[in-house]
Amino acid sequence: MTTPLIQTQDVWFAYQHENVLEGISFDIAANDFVAMIGPNGGGKTTLLKLMLGLLEPTRGTVRVFGQAPRQVSERVGYVPQHAAINPHFPISVLDVVLTGCQTPGIKWPRPTPAQRRLALEALARMGAADLAERRVSDLSGGQRQRVFIARALVGAPRILFLDEPTAGIDAQGQHELYCLLEQLNTDITIVMVSHDMLAISTRVKSVACVNRQLHYHPHPELTHEMMEMMYHHPPDQACPVELLAHGVPHRVLRRHPEG
Repeated sequence: MTTPLIQTQDVWFAYQHENVLEGISFDIAANDFVAMIGPNGGGKTTLLKLMLGLLEPTRGTVRVFGQAPRQVSERVGYVPQHAAINPHFPISVLDVVLTGCQTPGIKWPRPTPAQRRLALEALARMGAADLAERRVSDLSGGQRQRVFIARALVGAPRILFLDEPTAGIDAQGQHELYCLLEQLNTDITIVMVSHDMLAISTRVKSVACVNRQLHYHPHPELTHEMMEMMYHHPPDQACPVELLAHGVPHRVLRRHPEG
């Protein structure tokens, strides 16, 4: 049996003694494309940061490649919701991607020819090779996000973590980005925090609904239990909710009992 790339076991996390996550246990297999969904404040980004090693569990264990997340940070890529680059700073796209090659503790080293080649290859993989010499400040939101993902790809990660990658991007840009992520997923495991319900049924392979606790579904479907968990509807009062996927409405909550 293949060992999962990511394993969480009875993970709890609290901010100032208030539990944000409780009893989280689930595994992520190689080449999965997981969407983590749930209400604001439900713990999605916190769980992502625990898997990255940016936070430590209050209780329980997180293992990535069988080790503590911080020990394997060079094998993962991360694109936060708000990338830590001033979009108005006069820096080229290629230079932004090259920052993904930096060695910790060394500021702005001169890039090697090999690093420039890797950066250009990462941009090409994101369909952004023609943007290399442009300034980041001149890009659209969708173009900028592709550049930030290219920066995360420079180190050839086996896992890519994305926090709300389509936030602030128009519909066409979202479609293009999801197509590129689908291509990346042929050889990279992707874990994505998202509020985009339409992406659930069209791109991802599994869904983890996070609202303090976690409900995992190994298929790109929203279940009745997940929607209850997200919106706190009692089972006998759940209103119908429909999503459009592939142009077809999908009912994910049952109707009120008749009578």
